[in-house]
Amino acid sequence: MKLADLDIIVTAPPAPGWGGRYWIFVKLTTACGIIGWGEVYASAVGPEAMGAVIRDVFARHMEGESPENIELMFRRAYSAGFTQRPDPTVIGAFSGLEIACWDILGKARERPVWAFLGGKTNERLRAYTYLYPGADNALPDFWGDAQAAATVAAQRVAEGFTAIKFDPAGPYTIRSGHQPSMRDIARSVEFCAAIRAAVGTKADLLFGTHGQFSTGGAIRMAKALEPYQPLWFEEPVPPDNVNAMARVAAATSIPVATGERLSTKAEFAPILRNGAATILQPATGRSGGLWETKKIAAMAEVYNAQVAPHLYAGPIEWAANVHLATTLPNLLMVETIETGGAFHRALIGDTIRFDNGYLVPPDGPGLGIEVDEPLARAHPFTGSGLHLEMQEAPCDYHSENLFEGGAPVKR
Repeated sequence: MKLADLDIIVTAPPAPGWGGRYWIFVKLTTACGIIGWGEVYASAVGPEAMGAVIRDVFARHMEGESPENIELMFRRAYSAGFTQRPDPTVIGAFSGLEIACWDILGKARERPVWAFLGGKTNERLRAYTYLYPGADNALPDFWGDAQAAATVAAQRVAEGFTAIKFDPAGPYTIRSGHQPSMRDIARSVEFCAAIRAAVGTKADLLFGTHGQFSTGGAIRMAKALEPYQPLWFEEPVPPDNVNAMARVAAATSIPVATGERLSTKAEFAPILRNGAATILQPATGRSGGLWETKKIAAMAEVYNAQVAPHLYAGPIEWAANVHLATTLPNLLMVETIETGGAFHRALIGDTIRFDNGYLVPPDGPGLGIEVDEPLARAHPFTGSGLHLEMQEAPCDYHSENLFEGGAPVKR
C-alpha cells in the first residue's frame, strides 16, 4: 500500500460562512485505490499558494511511501530545508495530508481511526460551541449585544451544551497587544453578566480572545471577569510571547487556554513548561496531524493540563478532532460549530452524531465520514482574502470597538 495520488479541493462555505472563508481539503489515493481525506488549517498564504505547498510536501516527503510511516514522513517534513523547527505553513500542509493517511489506514483495516491512537477512552465527548447569531439577529449589531448573546446561549444550553464561547473584547489587530479600552472591558463584563444570568450553573462560560492584549491589559480584563467564573481566558496575549502569557496566568484565577495558532510539540512544550496555560487547544489541521497532536496531549498529562481541540474550519478537521478526543484521558471538551452547521453536515453526509450536547465517537472505518465531493467542488472559493484576517486599524479609544466574528459583513 503506497501513496500515489493527491487532489486538493478549496471549498467556500455559503453565507454566513461560519468556519472561515474557505476550507482546504486534501484527497489522497493509494496505488491500490483506497481514498483518504484530510483538511489543512493553515492560512498565512492564500489557497493557491497553499496548494503549491501541499503538493510540494506530498511529492517531496510522502509520494510512494506507505501511509503507515507517519513518524518518518513527519520527520522529513519537519526537517525539510535544514530547518527542524515548526513552520506553520509546511506543518499545516503536512497535517492535512497526515490526517488523510489515518483515514486510509482505517479504511484498509476496517477500523475507526481512534482504534489506532490508543482506543476508546471516552464514550461521549463534551462539546462546546461559539455563540453564533440566529436568523433573527441583525449583523453586525449582534456582536455587541449582550442580551442577544444571552438569548442564544440559553438556546444552546437547551440543546444540551454545557459550555459556550463568546469574544466581545475585540478588536484583533496586527498591532496587538494593546490595552483594552474601558468600553471593551465594560462590554465584556456585560456579556459575562448577561450570559451567566441566562444559563445559571448549567453551562461554563468560555471567554474568547485572540492574543490582542498587552500583559497588563490582559490582567486588567481578567480581574474584571473573575466574578463570573469563566472556565477559561483564551489566548490573552500574542501566542509568540510565552513568558507574558505565564505572567497573565499567574495573575488570575481564570484558567488560561491557548493553542489554535501553535504548531507541533516544539511550540506547545514551552507553554506547559512555563505554566502559561493549563488548557491546550490544538487544531489538528495545523498542529502536526493526529499523531503529533496525540504527543502534545501526552505532554499535557505530565503537567496536569487538559486538551480542548480547536475548530474554526471544515468538517474533516472536525472529524479528526473527534477521533483524537475519543482517545484522550485528559480531554476537557471538543469545539463544534453549533451542532455541526448545515453545510458542514451536508459535506460529510451527516455522519457525526450528537447526543444532548455530547459527541458520539463514530464506529465506521477511517474517519467514519462520507465526503460529498461534488458538493465540495460546487462551492469554489473565488475571493481574495485569507481564511481569517486581523484588522490593520488600532484599538479605538473614542468610538466603539466591534469585532464582527469570523465572517465579517461585506460592505
